[in-house]
Amino acid sequence: MTEQTAKSTDRSRTGLPVPPRMARFLVLTAVFLCAACGLVYELALVAIGSYLLGDTITQASIVLSVMVFAMGVGSLLSKRFTGSAAVAFAVIEGLLSLVGGLSVLLLYGAFAWLSAYGFALVLLAFAIGVLIGMEIPLLMTLIQRIRRQEASEAVADLFAADYVGGLIGGLAFPFLLLPLLGLPKGVLMVGALNAVVGVAVVLWLFRGELARGVQVFLGAGLVGVLTVLGLAFAYADQFEVDARQALYRDPIVHAERSEYQEIVLTRSLDGQDVRLFLNGDLQFSTLDEYRYHESLVHPAMAGPHEDVLVLGGGDGLALREILAYDDVASVTLVDLDPAVVELASTEPVIEELNEGSFEDPRLEVVHTDAFQWLRENTEEFDVVVADLPDGQDVGTSKLYSVEFYSLVRHAMADEGRVVVQAGSPFFAPEAYWSVGHSLEAADLAATPYNVDVPSFGNWGFYLAAADTAPELEVPEDAPPLRFLDEALLEAAQVFPRDRRDEGVQESTLMHPRVIDYHKGAWKGY
Repeated sequence: MTEQTAKSTDRSRTGLPVPPRMARFLVLTAVFLCAACGLVYELALVAIGSYLLGDTITQASIVLSVMVFAMGVGSLLSKRFTGSAAVAFAVIEGLLSLVGGLSVLLLYGAFAWLSAYGFALVLLAFAIGVLIGMEIPLLMTLIQRIRRQEASEAVADLFAADYVGGLIGGLAFPFLLLPLLGLPKGVLMVGALNAVVGVAVVLWLFRGELARGVQVFLGAGLVGVLTVLGLAFAYADQFEVDARQALYRDPIVHAERSEYQEIVLTRSLDGQDVRLFLNGDLQFSTLDEYRYHESLVHPAMAGPHEDVLVLGGGDGLALREILAYDDVASVTLVDLDPAVVELASTEPVIEELNEGSFEDPRLEVVHTDAFQWLRENTEEFDVVVADLPDGQDVGTSKLYSVEFYSLVRHAMADEGRVVVQAGSPFFAPEAYWSVGHSLEAADLAATPYNVDVPSFGNWGFYLAAADTAPELEVPEDAPPLRFLDEALLEAAQVFPRDRRDEGVQESTLMHPRVIDYHKGAWKGY
């Protein structure tokens, strides 16, 4: 018997259009690609949660735990379908590509219009997990149907392909899909790939054992899934615009997703109130931002202020207050996101509001992580202004830790001062007082104070120095101020009895308590 005749005999025996070795290779390739798609769905659920809510650890924990549990459920359910493994696998992959591909848009819609994000996240994670869990047992059946082998060998081959596919999917998500397509479109594209691979392999490789009607059903299903995903891809941008607008009171005039965050600028219909939001959190309103920035900056300037360090503050509004002092010789601004600085330098409303601060020759702008910059810094500053986002998640909580304030202390000159925006003593009192304890644990003596900023509510700060807690005062050489004066600063040190320090603890890198304190904040408001 010739080699060609032997191959033809193998094909006829198995009912496959290719030799068993090639068939196994194709099935393992499908395992590899489907595993990559599955991991992308998982990462996408975590990413959309961190974008919308900012709590990466909680989102990852929910997604991973629910999906792993659901995969176990899916593995058990797959036993009911091993008799028609090829058809079942194709149907499962079609459903998985549809649910996984649409998952980001569905979650965004649930968050924007239904206020049902948590329920939708659990439901989608469970559905995707069940479908992924059904894959391997069915593929095991298909592999054994192509060529019988020891179970341990078949499992080793399947899991090797599955794990390598997971590696590729995990790397492709942040380095390829997100930069090129963005989150919604990237996941939709992965869904389309998933559908083609999962259904097409079955339709071609196992067509000999599929009835004509089943082939038509699977082919029509594949076309239907690709049509839905294609339409979603075409309208994804408009959907995102509509969903984003539903989250904001005023019309959106600028929106972009930078490498680090979502940046949104809104303007009221009368044009009087322009607001900047980062990841959905209000950064300022043009109606009252001067209250916040005067309170933040000027108490810290009542002393030496020749060299100033600003951590955060990429909107340039704190810079405006600092650069109003003629004897300021240099200002170093460290802000992670260049997109915020670019917007503040080019958007006419913000540029007018910050009085062109980024054009001042005394200013040096550095785009890097503030914590890392302080670790490498060798300069000393008379004033440090920490105008940073609240420590609500892993990325920002380190900026409110004892370790961070220890680095700040080393960056301060002998008579240096640091001022920290610390959130709301009324809406988030535990988080606010925790900042004070963290400053004290870093050997900084702090003076707490609070003011009312209508767009924020009651808002708190700390002014700290190395030896004794500084007194709050307006500098003699301060520029004309609209809000701050000595009487207000004296009153700002009074806190109501129901919002005083309740014995909370400091926050550290290993124990980021400020995250938990923020979780319990703003309830009922």
